[in-house]
Amino acid sequence: MDTNLPTSPLPRVVIVGCGFGGLRLAKELADQPLQVVVVDRNNYHNFQPLLYQVATGALEADSIAYPIRKIFAGQENFFYRLADVQRVEPDRNTIVTDIGEISYDYLVLATGSVTNFFGLETIEKNGMQIKSVPNALNLRSFLFQNFERAVLEANPAKRQALLNVVIVGGGPTGVEIAGSLAEMRKDVLPQDYPELDLKQMEIYLIEAGGAVLGPMSKEAQQTAHKYLDEMGVHIRLNTSAKRFEDGKAYISDTDFIRTENLIWAAGVNGAALPGFSEQQITRNKRLNVDHHNLVTGTTNIYAIGDVANMVTDAMPKGYPMLAPVAIQQAEQLAANLGRILKKESLKPFDYTNKGTMAIVGRNRAVVDLPKDIHFGGFFGWLTWLFVHLMTLIGFRNKVVTLISWAISYFSSDKALRLIIRPYKRRDYKKHSGQSAAEHLNATPQYNPTPPALQEPVQG
Repeated sequence: MDTNLPTSPLPRVVIVGCGFGGLRLAKELADQPLQVVVVDRNNYHNFQPLLYQVATGALEADSIAYPIRKIFAGQENFFYRLADVQRVEPDRNTIVTDIGEISYDYLVLATGSVTNFFGLETIEKNGMQIKSVPNALNLRSFLFQNFERAVLEANPAKRQALLNVVIVGGGPTGVEIAGSLAEMRKDVLPQDYPELDLKQMEIYLIEAGGAVLGPMSKEAQQTAHKYLDEMGVHIRLNTSAKRFEDGKAYISDTDFIRTENLIWAAGVNGAALPGFSEQQITRNKRLNVDHHNLVTGTTNIYAIGDVANMVTDAMPKGYPMLAPVAIQQAEQLAANLGRILKKESLKPFDYTNKGTMAIVGRNRAVVDLPKDIHFGGFFGWLTWLFVHLMTLIGFRNKVVTLISWAISYFSSDKALRLIIRPYKRRDYKKHSGQSAAEHLNATPQYNPTPPALQEPVQG
């Protein structure tokens, strides 16, 4: 299949991925004498920080997504192709996709990250992840399906497993999901399920490290821990999930928590594409780049955001996988591409930390700002709401989200408790000989791993 891109005398920049980094880069290149081609497997930009609110019924899925073509309407040098990129062929200055080959003068990989299960196969096959809009919709359906099953379940132990939720990973995503579920347990679920004693529902947050919100300040960690305690979340620090099967989440060889609901929020890998050498890819699948985001060993391939591993004296393990890093790298790379066209010297990337934050629940959030400024509570909550609302793409999305938040705040209700498409998880015991890639579901399950890295799905 021909990608039908027009020929142009202008150099072509191909950007793979339209997350925070790819989106900002394409917009920054609007006035450059370049042909800008964005390739993404989705036709929308996904605002990942609010995925957990889609999963817990607080927001509609389309309020955190926005059509790529609409974002760039009117940008004359912009072209978009809906495609899966299968590999990069640097020697030919070409990427191979499921719709054909696309040549480039400059290639920018902004492919983001994929879930890292650390080799825990039963968790990968049976647990739920939250890296995409389909993931969030699957999780929402699965949780409410299990509540419906709990209404019918006569066996107390099985009913308890259907109600309990185990969240693995005490970073911002894990903390935010735990807080949201705790609020649902208190304000929402008792109204929907009067037949159930929701006081029996237990929410566990398992963290392998010694504190929740590990990358944030001690003040933020302690405050978030206190908030979660007050909301009735059981926090297990210095604890790792070992396996998940038969309705049991094992935290040691013998100790387990009864649950049918395990949400994995514990780690990510970079989404490096095939076509690079082992020396160019780190152990966590990020691409090694220099201070200009140029992939080592190449002359015209760049990587930004989660997939880029830029090591500095201040960041010996590379910059963190955060949206602000991706956005600032995109802005710097856009400027440097302009300098390349003008044959000017390039400027190295210098990250400006503008702060980090996490929300735990209503009137409960923690914020770290530069110069050791830390605060939380109601003011932190307002700050979190304002920053995320302003970062959303599209006026409609901002308005819909603001209205949804206002209704939830004043009514303590989350109206989107909908099982739009029932989620069916394959039985692990019946399919125990299959690989993780073959353990897909009856419900379409978005798998962000490039097809070339997957084993074929049977049947």
